[in-house]
Amino acid sequence: MKEFSRVDRLSQQMKKEMAVILQREIKDPRLHSMITVSDVEVSRDLSHAKVFVTFLGLADDKVEDNLKILNDASGFVRSLIGKRIQARIVPHIRFAFDESLNEGIRMATLVSTARAEDDRRRLQSGQALDDVADAADSTDNSSDEPAN
Repeated sequence: MKEFSRVDRLSQQMKKEMAVILQREIKDPRLHSMITVSDVEVSRDLSHAKVFVTFLGLADDKVEDNLKILNDASGFVRSLIGKRIQARIVPHIRFAFDESLNEGIRMATLVSTARAEDDRRRLQSGQALDDVADAADSTDNSSDEPAN
């Protein structure tokens, strides 16, 4: 049995080539310079590919404009991909914004805010933060040590 399917292999190869093309080949001055290809989803019949991109340091209001520019250039990008990869069929390309980076940042912010609020409440109740850490350490150590 094959380790990876044909769809997965094409997806990985397209992702690698797409990153190079977007960094070096696309010369549109309206397009943001820091584009990252986070994933490529290729349909089972290899006719369509959805390319997930992120724009590092770009304001949210400009994302749609940059996606439109990329989607307008998708035919040119497809021709470049066709020249670089060994495939009978080169999928039609559609670009989409990858929300996972922003969602990850949002989740990390939520976690740090919750921890800071928890620490603030502990301090207000008179419990020192290092007491909480010591209590956690002692419960961990007590389960590891054999009983005498």
